[in-house]
Amino acid sequence: MTLRPIVTLPEPILRRKAKPITTFDKDLQILIDDMIETMRDAPGVGLAAPQINISQQLAIIEYTEDEESEEEAEAQGVPPKPKKLYVIINPEIIKVSEEKVSGVEGCLSIPGLIGDVERHEAIQVKALNRHGNPVKIKVNGWMARIFQHEIDHLHGVLFTDHATRVWKPAPDEEAPLD
Repeated sequence: MTLRPIVTLPEPILRRKAKPITTFDKDLQILIDDMIETMRDAPGVGLAAPQINISQQLAIIEYTEDEESEEEAEAQGVPPKPKKLYVIINPEIIKVSEEKVSGVEGCLSIPGLIGDVERHEAIQVKALNRHGNPVKIKVNGWMARIFQHEIDHLHGVLFTDHATRVWKPAPDEEAPLD
């Protein structure tokens, strides 16, 4: 596996709609593995192919919904729940909740900035998995936020486009980074 460089603004690929994936071959599997390694190394909770300068509708998401149980497990000396890893190809949001929530987001392709972004509280996504099989995924809370953020990347949309406020974080301020 290879770490891929993450591109940052003003790289033009970040503003372009990515191309659908039609071939599920060995090269795609290598790309997926490289993206997982790159995301974890960054570290981030998601990574879209355009962020590594590849115009393909592919995103990787890895997150655990229950950060508190992770901290509790660490305090008790037991292994935390494993994070859930999603590989989504040609994703499409097919259902959204009426309820929206505001939250702080950051992005590996926009280092040094975070912002308040309003997103749907829950969504349903249809996509293909890494083997080309159709999947439907229902997510809510932070996981829904991450999915929406990554799918936006595949359409050339960045969190700053939705943000009601963007700022440079204080040293002790944190936001999930995709």
